[in-house]
Amino acid sequence: MNILAVESSCDETAVAIVRDGREVLTDCIASQVDLHRIYGGVVPEIASRKHIEAIYGLADQALARTGLLRSDIDAVAVTYAPGLIGAVLVGVNFAKAAALALGKPLIPVHHIRGHIAANYIAYPELEPPFLCLVVSGGHTMIVEVKDYTDMNILGTTLDDAAGESFDKVARVLGMPYPGGAALDRAARQGDEAKYVLPRSKPGENPYNMSFSGLKTAALNLIHHAEQVGEELDIPSLCAAFSAAVSDTLVPRAVMALEQTGYRKIAVAGGVAANSRIRADILAAAEKLGAEVYLPPLHLCGDNGAMIGAQAYYEYKAGHVADMSLNAYATKSILGEAL
Repeated sequence: MNILAVESSCDETAVAIVRDGREVLTDCIASQVDLHRIYGGVVPEIASRKHIEAIYGLADQALARTGLLRSDIDAVAVTYAPGLIGAVLVGVNFAKAAALALGKPLIPVHHIRGHIAANYIAYPELEPPFLCLVVSGGHTMIVEVKDYTDMNILGTTLDDAAGESFDKVARVLGMPYPGGAALDRAARQGDEAKYVLPRSKPGENPYNMSFSGLKTAALNLIHHAEQVGEELDIPSLCAAFSAAVSDTLVPRAVMALEQTGYRKIAVAGGVAANSRIRADILAAAEKLGAEVYLPPLHLCGDNGAMIGAQAYYEYKAGHVADMSLNAYATKSILGEAL
């Protein structure tokens, strides 16, 4: 089954063709990173306009690269939530038009389900059930993947997402967008013991997380240094911040493995590219004798291939949409509106 998959939820426009949920025939991506860098972050209106400019050409490019005809496409899939509403709308409207013109099924895919499915591409042997630590710019959660389309949220952030915190601290430090990647590079040269930053403590739900206090502590430290004329050791502060984020995420993931009895855990989302988190989850899982699935870096960020991968299983579960499909800025991974 050849699925034409569209992703446009933030600042990457992507059109991929994925066969049977596992084989990526092509994944064409137009990045807007350089455009938004001068603003220090994504400007939603600009992102939407650039999606409109890029999406038709990417679809033609995807067909040309694979040598497929339009008649070879069996279904059209699209990220319908969550994301920047204008950006998501571009992808949804394009996909609806393509499905209608081709006379093919339209498959709506939740963006975070797509991130989880990136692991199916990287690891053909991976099948549910397993746990997944989702860490992205807008979402941080521990998900029980019971089946390809049956999921349960064990815990989530109560405030900021991990990726949002990375980006905010990086921006205040004057690092270029995307800040999380720049902070990670700097952290590799630092001494995490030089600065002490807080870790959130488990509350009523031990799997829930909080990053706002950590982010505020780091920002206060930066502002205090500026006010008193103290020179910051930026690599060491980045290392301390990365360690604090990882110390919030990894122990909860380990607890989930221990308490659920699962022996497989995947990591998904843009922050899955963070070197400290990758190293810590690998080390922790090894002690437990659990298998870890870390997507390669090119599958951590937004892409069309992950949407095509998840779409295959959504289709098999009967999850198709008609022309009334709408875009949503927020939507639970379970499907309910937030």
